[in-house]
Amino acid sequence: MTAVFITGTPCTGKTTLASKLNGRLIKINDLAINHDFVLGIDENKGYKVIDIDKLSAYVDELIKDCDELLIFEGHLSHLCDGADKVIVLRVDPDILKTRLEARDYSDAKIRENLEAEALGVCSAEAYENYSDKVYELDVSGLTMDEAVDLIEDVIHNGGDYPVGSVDFMDWLISNP
Repeated sequence: MTAVFITGTPCTGKTTLASKLNGRLIKINDLAINHDFVLGIDENKGYKVIDIDKLSAYVDELIKDCDELLIFEGHLSHLCDGADKVIVLRVDPDILKTRLEARDYSDAKIRENLEAEALGVCSAEAYENYSDKVYELDVSGLTMDEAVDLIEDVIHNGGDYPVGSVDFMDWLISNP
């Protein structure tokens, strides 16, 4: 195995956890910015618009030229080609809200991310691209070490963490 993609809604712990893993860490967002794959800024949301096709082609080349474990981290990683495994980190929306607020996200951006988490948007997109190579992990109540151990177990041993095993829809129904 060469490439593991770690994805999820902002503030689910991707960067923190990925930095603790054994492997060469590549941050997807940095790749996109440093290699000029930014097409512009979404005027309504303030997000950078990334050329996913160019980013994916570049990621694919990095994977082809490498024999070590590459860990690609970022909420766009699951949209790129070349993963041997895709790990989607999930966090209870109530916990996620606190983390998003701590980053001073706007109320609209917080709500958008909470809804995306409750609906499992990253999981659905990852599954659409990778089906049985996707592992969905709820890291809500885990310590850092427990979450790292779980991710390493998935990387090295697989596991039974299918998409759909984490369900936060009740949060969405309770928070219209």
